[in-house]
Amino acid sequence: MDYNLLDALELLEREKGVPAEVILDALANALVSAYKRTPGAAEEARVTIDPDTGEITVYGQELDEDGNVTREWEDTPEDFGRIAAQTAKQVIMQRLRDAKREQVFDIYEGREGDLVTGIVQQSDHRYAILDLGDAEAIMPSSERIPYERLERGNRVKAYILEVRGEGKGPQIVISRSHPEFIRSLFELEVPELVDGDVEIRAIAREPGHRTKIAVASNDPNVDPVGACVGARGSRVRQVVNELRGEKVDIVEWRDDMPSFIAEALSPARVKEVRLDDDDMVAVVIVPDHQLSLAIGKEGQNARLAARLTGYRIDIQSESQDLGLVEEETAEGETTETTKVETAEEPEAADAGDAEDTADSASESDDATEVGTTPAIDTAGETSDASEDGETSSSEGDPSDEGASGEATEDAGSVEPGSAEEE
Repeated sequence: MDYNLLDALELLEREKGVPAEVILDALANALVSAYKRTPGAAEEARVTIDPDTGEITVYGQELDEDGNVTREWEDTPEDFGRIAAQTAKQVIMQRLRDAKREQVFDIYEGREGDLVTGIVQQSDHRYAILDLGDAEAIMPSSERIPYERLERGNRVKAYILEVRGEGKGPQIVISRSHPEFIRSLFELEVPELVDGDVEIRAIAREPGHRTKIAVASNDPNVDPVGACVGARGSRVRQVVNELRGEKVDIVEWRDDMPSFIAEALSPARVKEVRLDDDDMVAVVIVPDHQLSLAIGKEGQNARLAARLTGYRIDIQSESQDLGLVEEETAEGETTETTKVETAEEPEAADAGDAEDTADSASESDDATEVGTTPAIDTAGETSDASEDGETSSSEGDPSDEGASGEATEDAGSVEPGSAEEE
């Protein structure tokens, strides 16, 4: 071994942080294996490398039954320098790869929850790989925003979910669909969040569609919603751009739960909130013309409000609350349609088939006819008429006096009609 190799080892120690002693020790062990493959080699041996001159010496050994060395002699094979050079190259390359893996793991270990920026290197239906500069990160398909196209070369931000130390090197798992990704993006744009003047208390998200966040202020002079929105919406716009147009609703956190539930259902206006704290159920009364807005497209607005507040929410219109419409809400996590029952027909009228409602209601002196109005129980999925995001109101015979029904295709809900017969 010549001095050039020793100089190279010192250079690696300075640039890569790999101690020369570690490489020399690994090289000595590799040379022992190389020596044992030479003809006439002893069964046991050791190799020494002079750190000053680079001279390599091989010593054959004899061991007793207890493994103690009973005899040792110098047995350096001829032309062993060529073998040593080849072995040294392989050992150094392997140690460099191991050192890089260790450095990457040391850099990213404990950084779960951090926001990183990377360039898309590869993307398919299974996963996407991002180049973070000093490491590569993997984004499984389950952690991607639905329907988002990650083109090769795009620069995107992501949230570190997990750093795994594996045999082939550390694996950094990142996400763009995690709710905490929203928090990290806002912390990047809103200094008040970093200072602690404003705090994000709760996040509810449907990736790629809509997000609701509840913010509170620890400083009475700071408006939490205004701080997150920014001047003319500049701060929230940056977040929305990074999310590729995903809608973000910012509501103010309130300690009074009825007020908070009303805030969470914004932009709809809420008239009254009735709580059942034992069952964690909230009955929300909204004006008839606000029902569709409160429910949202396919129940999305109410569903996110339920996740944000932790309450199971049942939205009713004023007409339903006054008993003008008997409603039966189907059991399930989320129901976005209300089945209407008339006084004579025990069977619930379907959302698109309620022609006899006006006739059955005309038996009373003052009959009020209300179109089918959807209600929601926000803990689950939509049912029946609202599954496709479209619900039709009652379509009676136009010749029937007092019948009214108006088809509405607004977010899987129906705005109720109202007509009174004298």
